[in-house]
Order: sequence, then structure tokens, then C-alpha cells
Amino acid sequence: MCRNRTVPVAFIRFAPDLTDAAFAAEFHRVGAAATRADGYAPFNEQSLFDVAAGHRTPFLVMDSEDAGEDAVVGAGILGAGELDLVVEPSRRRLGHGAAALAALLADATGDLQIWSHGDHPAARVLADRFGFTAERTLLQLRMDLSTAAPAGAAAEPGDPARAGIRADLRIDAFRPGQDDGEWVALNALVFAAHPEQGALTVSDLAARQAEPWFSAVDFLVAREAGTERMIGYNWVKIEPDSPVGEIYVVGVHPDAAGRGVGRRLMLAGLDRLRERGCRTADLYVEADSAAAVALYRSIGFTERTVDVQYRRRPR
Repeated sequence: MCRNRTVPVAFIRFAPDLTDAAFAAEFHRVGAAATRADGYAPFNEQSLFDVAAGHRTPFLVMDSEDAGEDAVVGAGILGAGELDLVVEPSRRRLGHGAAALAALLADATGDLQIWSHGDHPAARVLADRFGFTAERTLLQLRMDLSTAAPAGAAAEPGDPARAGIRADLRIDAFRPGQDDGEWVALNALVFAAHPEQGALTVSDLAARQAEPWFSAVDFLVAREAGTERMIGYNWVKIEPDSPVGEIYVVGVHPDAAGRGVGRRLMLAGLDRLRERGCRTADLYVEADSAAAVALYRSIGFTERTVDVQYRRRPR
């Protein structure tokens, strides 16, 4: 095996999906190794859903001069104007990331976005080298539920966490098959400016309901008293046997803004996570969503990691 050359050469091996067992094993091996080394996953949930739906294509990065078992040096997902790329931790700092990007971008002249999960310093260097500019910043916030008292019904009326809640509403569980259309419409309205969340369809919702972690009782819906109109939701996600629960997505109808609906839903979601035995709560939020970030910090969330999305404009 050649390890001394200055510039490695990458070969990109594409597959239509992850149904090939050997290909999938290598793809997941690289992803798992990166997760262990970095503390966060290299591919977000939406990217993996896109692969499963056939919207994007997974690939392996091969060291073209290595014919051994460790020829796979990275993995990624490409398609729909987006690129995800990760180098296997033991093969980093050898130029494989730059070689892979050069190979992938050779014929890609259109608009392209790429995530840097954890705002990795090496990603900043590569972004500058290949003409990408930072466009979005996504914060992962975390809250320790074991040290914070429940903020639900047992809270005192004067509790600062409950200040500003004026909405007359009822919170209950999502009703699969009955609430689907109304929720998709509300979600599209709330996240009209969000490139991923706002584009979810009824089919996308069904795909998430088919996931092992889905439970309708963890999908909290706020309905306006008297009309039963859906005015907000807090969907919490709890992986099997995990002590960490996620505020998966929370939204409030624009007409209900300023009435404390978001705060009420957040408190209900955190109580739900405690009931399910979670010790930690995570959530993701756009850094420029000032009102949402302020709400989450006021409840007790603090910053854990930062993800940056880079964009290369068409040449």
C-alpha cells in the first residue's frame, strides 16, 4: 500500500441505494467510526431518508492506489443539489477529503450545498479551497433533565418558565390518519422559509411514522379551545433504550404567535421526555432564529455543537 504520495487519488463508487449488503456495511462502518471519533453523526436524518426514497445517491470513497481491504477511506451522499462527505477517522489528514471533493466536483457545475457537522476546522479549509461560502448555521442545544424540576402542571403559576403563557388551548396526542393533512399544511406554513422541514409531504410523514422510534403519544398537538383548530405541535423523538430524547420539531401557527403557545408546548414536551425516562433533551435550531433560540435558552438549553452549511454557486 502506498502511503507516501503527496496527493492521493480518489475513486468514487456510487450505488443506487443501500440494498447491497457489502456496500451498505462499508457505508455504515465509515459513518459509525466518524460518529465515535467526532461525537456526532456525519449524515443527518433527512439525508438518509432521501437515500431510502431514491432522491439522493450514496457513495464510497476509494483510495485508487490501495487494493487492500482498507481501500474504502470515506463515504457520502450526493444528489438534489446537496453533498454529504466524511473521511474515515484513521485516514484523515492524508488528503483524501480534498481528493474526493476534486473527483466529485469535476463534473458538478451547478449550485451545490454541503454540511459541515460540528463546524469541523478541516471542512472550513476545504470549503475555502473549493469555492464554498458559509450560508447557514445550525445549533444543537442540550438540556440536562435530571437536574431540572418538571415544568408542567406541578409548576407554580409564578414560575418564570411559564411567564407569558396566555393561550387557551388543549394539548393532546397526534391522531395518525386523522391529523396528517392538517399537520402537513401547518408545518409547511410554519416552515415556509425552511428548505427541508417546510417541504415535508404526507408521504414523508408516513415514512417517519414507520420508523421504530415513532409513537403517536410523543407527538404533542396544541388545539385551540372552542374550534379544535391545530395551532401548534411539539414532536419529540425517543430512540429505543436511549437516555437522550430529542425535541424533533416544534411549530406554532403564525396567528397564535406571542400567546405563549411555543413555551407551553416546549414545557409539555420536556415533561413527556421525563415521563419516558430521558435524562437529556436535545434540539436543533437555526442560529438566526432569534426568537426560538431565546425561548430555548430561557428554558435551560445550552449550546452543544454547531453545524455549518456551505454553498457553491453555479459557475
